[in-house]
Amino acid sequence: MARSIAVYQKKRRRGRPATGRDPLLSARVPDAVRERVDRYAAEREITRSEAVRELLETALDQRPSGAALAR
Repeated sequence: MARSIAVYQKKRRRGRPATGRDPLLSARVPDAVRERVDRYAAEREITRSEAVRELLETALDQRPSGAALAR
């Protein structure tokens, strides 16, 4: 007897499923810097990741000083 509805199963990939669309950026930082970032995040009631994103955006939006251009 033939089935009345075709059943198609989506082929699943191996491994952990993707958690986000943006690529991961990682860096090793000293404990003192991590603690400062954690304090910044706690003051604003945001996660460490959000704090790092905010701090990077702020730093990248600033105009470089004359000393930085001379390098």
